[in-house]
Amino acid sequence: MRLFSSTKITLAMIKFEHTVFALPFALLSALLAAGGWPGGRKVLWIVVAMAGARSAAMAFNRLADVRIDALNPRTNSRALPAGHLSRLFVTVFTLASASVFVLAAYQLNPLCFRLSFPVLLFLLLYSYTKRFTRLSHLYLGFCLGLAPLGSWIAVRGEIGWPPLLLGLAVLLWTAGFDIIYACQDVDFDRRQALFSIPEGYGVERGLRVSRWLHIGMLLALLALVRVQGLGWISLLGILLVAGLLWHEHRLVRPNDLTRVNAAFFTVNGYVSILLLVALGLDELVN
Repeated sequence: MRLFSSTKITLAMIKFEHTVFALPFALLSALLAAGGWPGGRKVLWIVVAMAGARSAAMAFNRLADVRIDALNPRTNSRALPAGHLSRLFVTVFTLASASVFVLAAYQLNPLCFRLSFPVLLFLLLYSYTKRFTRLSHLYLGFCLGLAPLGSWIAVRGEIGWPPLLLGLAVLLWTAGFDIIYACQDVDFDRRQALFSIPEGYGVERGLRVSRWLHIGMLLALLALVRVQGLGWISLLGILLVAGLLWHEHRLVRPNDLTRVNAAFFTVNGYVSILLLVALGLDELVN
């Protein structure tokens, strides 16, 4: 019972349900790579790989940030600083999740297996980027952008332009919403010498950068539609995503950050699922 309880607390701590942010892009890339349904076995191991990689990265992030989280009023109730979990348990959970990711990569193909080790290194390094660079938002985007690249390799065993464009779209989208999220901690980050775009340039400029990044995301998606030969269903989906992003930026103002969570968690979950449905359906019917 203790193991079950600790595991449940850990999954809540890493917000396991937010795997939905990157998973739809991995599944979409697999659909595009296969020109349709890639097969149940491929999909299963792609999902397992995504869950393992994200769980390892998030658990490691909580370990790396436990001292910082304890000092921040917004995060000091998290499981580790609050004493609900031990560092040993979270360390074991991180290693187990990383092992699941490597196992899933092995099941996909030899190239995925070989790449799983540097990918893990990239994912874990993110936890330290805000200590030395304001580009941590872009680095996080790069980490999530690896998902469609990995799925494409899982299906085809090689890289092509479609996953690069989809990965770029994920990078820009993630960096944009991460800047919005970082606006909450501007004062704290300045006191603790932590780096972010809002900390360095102010909330108003940070939100402006976020808007431009999201515009870049839409352009990357339009390029993907052209390269992949998709049609009106994809264009409609991108138009709806543009509306969601517009709504996201309407929710957050420089002098009103009370709706950051709605912008960050709710809207972005809809964005990824909508793109999977629209572009995936377009690929299936073409």
